[in-house]
Amino acid sequence: MRLLSVVLIAMLLPFAAWAGAAGTPGRLKGGEAYALPQWFKPSFLDFRSDLDEARRRGRHVLVFLHLDDCPYCARMLKENFVSGDSRDFAQRHFDVIAVNIRGALDVIWIDGTPHTERTLARQLRVVATPTIVFLAPDTGPVLQLTGYRDARAVRHALEYVQGRHYRSQAFTEYLVTREMPAVYEFRDHPQFAVATYFKGYRKPLAILFEDRHCTACARFQERTLHHPDVIAEMKRFLFVRLDADSDRPVVDPAGNMTTPAQWAKTLGLTYRPALVLFDEGREIFRIDGQLYHFHFKEALRYVSGGHHRRYPSISAYNAARREELLQQGIDIDYTE
Repeated sequence: MRLLSVVLIAMLLPFAAWAGAAGTPGRLKGGEAYALPQWFKPSFLDFRSDLDEARRRGRHVLVFLHLDDCPYCARMLKENFVSGDSRDFAQRHFDVIAVNIRGALDVIWIDGTPHTERTLARQLRVVATPTIVFLAPDTGPVLQLTGYRDARAVRHALEYVQGRHYRSQAFTEYLVTREMPAVYEFRDHPQFAVATYFKGYRKPLAILFEDRHCTACARFQERTLHHPDVIAEMKRFLFVRLDADSDRPVVDPAGNMTTPAQWAKTLGLTYRPALVLFDEGREIFRIDGQLYHFHFKEALRYVSGGHHRRYPSISAYNAARREELLQQGIDIDYTE
């Protein structure tokens, strides 16, 4: 890790020198300050004790992993835990404990392993905020959601865990049983390609899964997929949109004959829209939640630019990329 840090610093020094000579560094824009709800459980972050208490009370533990000024965190909190239809449900059935992924507080995880908040986030493979980890008192983690999800999707997750459906079925199977009306008409995009055979495809490939029940797809199309910066990155991919409910045959990059519906299930995708990015015939990164335009186009760039070969994770790439842009005097806009 120390060697990696030295390498990153060496890589960034030329940018820092250029920025110092050229003018003012860029600014981060679009962050949103927020306060955690007062009803969240105050915890010493010994999750063994928290699970014991939850067991006695017949509740589950919800770990809300967040980051200061995170606009996705602010939105999810507002829609589900500060107000919204799920607020009372969550407060009644869950002990909600907040963990700052860059925090330094001491944590004892459910297996007794000591951590800081930051190292726990690494162990849980948190690549976006918010991330929610649901803990059952007797079995530990039963579901993990990465990134922002709309209020309906969060409610489905809360009901899945509170009803202990994880004992008999995966979350993907549970979602199929939910009544979800058709609310979305598929939209074309100038960068969408028509393709169903992906075996042997070695160049950057993006598979977007949507369906007619998707409450977030229209907004995603309008605000994200049609952003000029995103369109520029999409051009570097074979970018294919599939109906996640379709039974039409396709061949995946591994050569398996499947359907979009089965493929989405095999991948374990639990949100729409969902995007899976491939390079050299293998999956590199997936977006199974919502990203605004900056993070979305950087996820595309991470794959199409081959940066996944250079950085051990997209988090490491994002940190280096952020500093690179700021030192060049380029503002970064985190808004939708």
